[in-house]
Amino acid sequence: MSYTALYRVWRPARWEDVVNQKPVVRILQNALVENKVSHAYLFSGPRGTGKTTVARLLAKAVNCPRRQDAEPCNECDTCTAIAQGTSVDVIEIDAASNRGIDEIRSLRESVRYLPVMGKYKVYIIDEVHMLTPEAFNALLKTLEEPPEHVIFILATTAAHKIPVTIASRCQRLEFRRLSIGDIEGQLEKILALSGIQWEQGGLRLIARAALGSMRDALSILDLCLTYGEGKVLEQDVRDVLGETAAEVMVRLFGALSREDLKGVMDVTREVSERGKDMGEFCQELGTFARDLLFLGDGGSGTDLGRTEDEIAEMLQLSAGLPRDLLIKVLETTSNAIAQMRNTDNQRLVVDMALLGLFGSAS
Repeated sequence: MSYTALYRVWRPARWEDVVNQKPVVRILQNALVENKVSHAYLFSGPRGTGKTTVARLLAKAVNCPRRQDAEPCNECDTCTAIAQGTSVDVIEIDAASNRGIDEIRSLRESVRYLPVMGKYKVYIIDEVHMLTPEAFNALLKTLEEPPEHVIFILATTAAHKIPVTIASRCQRLEFRRLSIGDIEGQLEKILALSGIQWEQGGLRLIARAALGSMRDALSILDLCLTYGEGKVLEQDVRDVLGETAAEVMVRLFGALSREDLKGVMDVTREVSERGKDMGEFCQELGTFARDLLFLGDGGSGTDLGRTEDEIAEMLQLSAGLPRDLLIKVLETTSNAIAQMRNTDNQRLVVDMALLGLFGSAS
């Protein structure tokens, strides 16, 4: 039997399973209970935050014959077909690969036909901002006067690219980027239900690396479980992510504060020899400097998404680093990332940027 990715296995089937999108969920639940479901929605927000998942939940809820208030039963033929992606009444369209006027004209023809199993035909158009201007114009007429049996759900990561004429005919719901705590909590729940052993530091690293995307977090978790033979250990996660360890950063900032040329170049050499992308290294360096500034000004370590050991080391380090040096590191790493686009010798750019900081700590 073929393997099913975790993000598909653990896709929410009930409203309460949707991770930290409470305003969106509450609006849709109330609309279902009060029979005020709109004919068109625009779901906007970062990738991996649940837009398509919520669209499918809404499609199930409006078509489920045994729905209780806003909750689909998840057992009837209609719910099962929608969950498996085989329902003829729920049509998912990827606008990135079906962006032309011909595809939208075909959609306009199909909306005239009544649903087969449920009460509504639901069209979910993902990455809708990729449609051509001509396709948007063709879609506009259908959105203005849709048949009563049709619901449109437009999903996008770039709402600013949606024509005003389209957006104004939809109820727009904003999906928020998930916090590190949100993602970490969901990973804990999944691993506990699966009976899998984990280390908290490993989950925290995965949650940080996901950058607010639950789908990305589950994809990383998949890799880590394969690498760790069914366990999620902190060191294994570091190996999989190729992330620069906090100890390396502590050593680098110590060398910068002492103006230790050899110490700085030893770190960049080691990072480069491990195959680390120097652009990513600069981003991590800037993030580390920002977090040191935050801690130095009395910020709470729990807000940074780092392990307790990392926070302890960073607190000790921040006490001995000048504020001006940390600000200069932020500026320098940002400039270095821009310069890397025009050179093949990325390590040289990093070395020049870091050595240019000497004197900033005085």
